[in-house]
Amino acid sequence: MHVVYPAVVSALLFGIGVYGVLARRNAILVLMAVELMLNAANLDLVAFDVWLRDALHSGQAMTLFVVTLAAAEIGLGLAIVLLVYRSRATMAVDELTELGEVHDVDVAADGAVAVEVPAEAVP
Repeated sequence: MHVVYPAVVSALLFGIGVYGVLARRNAILVLMAVELMLNAANLDLVAFDVWLRDALHSGQAMTLFVVTLAAAEIGLGLAIVLLVYRSRATMAVDELTELGEVHDVDVAADGAVAVEVPAEAVP
């Protein structure tokens, strides 16, 4: 088998993943696109490991390492997405423009700003 076939499939998967990261607004779909890019890299690692007939199978060992890191990334990423959804009630990446908690802000006619802080945020 030629190494071109898995390389082309991997390039297509990686391209779809890049499109998913750049075009999607939903945080879960962005995480899925990142996983697609990692799997494209894994396919390349295994294909070139087989093509080069590596005695140490370093491509396959690196693939296991990348799969482990991808599982940890998805666990942490989903936890962050769930926390953001609880606090902001949205998963759209475009609407997450500031860090911290959301507070109600009132601006008076004279320009004075009053910030209403939730009771549970005050120590």
